[in-house]
Amino acid sequence: MASDPHCVFCKIIEGTVPSRKVYEDEELFAFHDIAPWAPVHFLILPKRHIASMAQLTEQDAAMMGRIMTLAPRLALEQGCRPYPGGGWRVVINTGAEGGQEVHHLHVHVIGGPRPWLKG
Repeated sequence: MASDPHCVFCKIIEGTVPSRKVYEDEELFAFHDIAPWAPVHFLILPKRHIASMAQLTEQDAAMMGRIMTLAPRLALEQGCRPYPGGGWRVVINTGAEGGQEVHHLHVHVIGGPRPWLKG
């Protein structure tokens, strides 16, 4: 599995940087955001280092589908209230102008009672 020795998210996946893990399987890893914007705020990312959404190819479609179908399950497990009264936000920042700070593709899942710090 491709990783970048300089990427903090790769180090979190490898266990050399601590995190509060939410989920892990052979392909995906999820952990709580270190600076949450809302009562529920975690990240889901591929274990394989992909710099951003801009680098995705057709071969990544199934993996992205898994992330998008995993997000609702984990959101509920982490304390978001169910649809339609509850809910959560899914955000993927891409590139400098898109607000991406760590260049390892990651999906923010943000929810819980409002008001939130951001968004």
